[in-house]
Amino acid sequence: MSRAEPTPDGRYVVIDGRRWRATDPGIPEDAAAQLRKVLMSARRDVGAALRAQDPEAEKAARARVHAAKTALGERGTPWWEQTADERRERWEAGLPPAQHPASHDDVPGIDDGQP
Repeated sequence: MSRAEPTPDGRYVVIDGRRWRATDPGIPEDAAAQLRKVLMSARRDVGAALRAQDPEAEKAARARVHAAKTALGERGTPWWEQTADERRERWEAGLPPAQHPASHDDVPGIDDGQP
């Protein structure tokens, strides 16, 4: 796999000549790491479901992949078109319940008014 090269505006990465939406840079790193764990677990479950030829498990795992990618800002409404509150709600919704921040007031990286 080729290295991901960001576009000048930071909204996309280019991998093997194909453009993909970049992860929202406003997600705090600890939350982004948790969301990546959720994503990778769901991707492993897709593979397991395919090997087991279990269409229901595959469908459920693919829905989890979609939800994680949406939480990361890689799908759905582009993160640069969302307000800071919308962005926070999006990524928090994708976190496992035990990982939800207790308060929005102390979450760094997204309250700077930048898209």
